[in-house]
Amino acid sequence: MLAYLIRRLLYALPILIGVNVITFSLFFVVNTPDDVARMQLGAKHVTPAAIEKWKAERGYDKPLFFNPAAAGGAQLTETIFFEKSVRMFMLDFGRADDGRDIAREIRLRMGPSLAVAVPVFVLGLWAAISFALLLVYFRATPLDFAGVVLCVAMMSISGLFYIIGGQWLVAKVWQLVPISGYAGGLAAAQFIVLPVIVSVLAGLGASTRWYRTIFLEEYTKDHVRTARAKGLPERLVLFRHVLRNALIPILTGAVVLIPALFMGSLLIEAFFGIPGLGSYTIDAIHAQDFAVVRAMVFIGSALYIVGLLLTDISYTLADPRIRLQ
Repeated sequence: MLAYLIRRLLYALPILIGVNVITFSLFFVVNTPDDVARMQLGAKHVTPAAIEKWKAERGYDKPLFFNPAAAGGAQLTETIFFEKSVRMFMLDFGRADDGRDIAREIRLRMGPSLAVAVPVFVLGLWAAISFALLLVYFRATPLDFAGVVLCVAMMSISGLFYIIGGQWLVAKVWQLVPISGYAGGLAAAQFIVLPVIVSVLAGLGASTRWYRTIFLEEYTKDHVRTARAKGLPERLVLFRHVLRNALIPILTGAVVLIPALFMGSLLIEAFFGIPGLGSYTIDAIHAQDFAVVRAMVFIGSALYIVGLLLTDISYTLADPRIRLQ
């Protein structure tokens, strides 16, 4: 197991380096540091002196990849690529173009993102699996047909409808919770309950249809038919044989959502005014703050690799026949 984990981590390093290089190239080959300075200064006729001053204050006055004016190893370290991209491997994200420390902002905003994402993840998974098992239990009946139609209808509705409709009905008409905003501590509950409900409802249709398909496929397996032929109650067949043997695809879909737990939901946080990592990314895109966007892309890539690694490990817990070597 340990050798497998080390090998997978070594495989992940070239992936992170590749993502880092591609992201850096997209930002600074398409838009040069001079272009970035002009966009940040926001003036149509900025002077060359103002551009050079802005670049010097933020470390964009160095060469991109190689500094021929430096000596020795400084030819590689005194570059924009090293200072803005390589340092992220040491969790040094530097400063945003507006001067704020990116690592500090991430630490402050991670809490609100997790406060919304974790309940959405747990409740959404529980609701989708429960609803799918209910439809499978009543398979080939009018209830099953009605449930599938409902799932398709929920999938066909834009997520914006759930957000705006929830804000109008629950927050404005019923006035049960605030429309938007966030507070620390226990007071955060009144601000996150509506985003959690909206997020769960928005993803329930697609998730239920996915799990229903998995469970129906398990019903065709020989061990399930044998258990039913022996007179095992349908409830036990569902939980002991169908659900247990469907854990592998369930874990595959669930564990890879781990990056979303930390990165937050872009739409939910933006519409409900939650100061999480999702809204932080949206604000950086609007402000064309490439330093923040690069950092969030790097973190998302690293978390996705961690999610895949945890998926492989969880396979061994769900099915002892699987061995990681």
